[in-house]
Amino acid sequence: MLTFNEYQANARQTLLAENEHLLAYLALGLGGEAGEIQNKLKKVLRGDYPVEAIRGDLQAELGDVLWYLAVLADALSLSLDEIAHANLDKLASRQQRGQLRGSGDER
Repeated sequence: MLTFNEYQANARQTLLAENEHLLAYLALGLGGEAGEIQNKLKKVLRGDYPVEAIRGDLQAELGDVLWYLAVLADALSLSLDEIAHANLDKLASRQQRGQLRGSGDER
């Protein structure tokens, strides 16, 4: 089974070029790929086709989101394993305190 950190290390190898705009490039790419998922699901809501018909497309787009996330985290010297664990810890804390709903980072 592939770990997040193993995926991150492999994804980093496919980054074509680094420059002074790397963080912006990666953040924009992440947003763009997330937008592609939103657009596909919008069309499902509109009734153009059932989600089952585009499950493969969604998987591919989610893979692109994962790549951008992994490489962006790497560019920031962050580990996907650490990000994942910290996020689950944060959510568990919110759940224990009955704060899963609502908004704001300080729940």
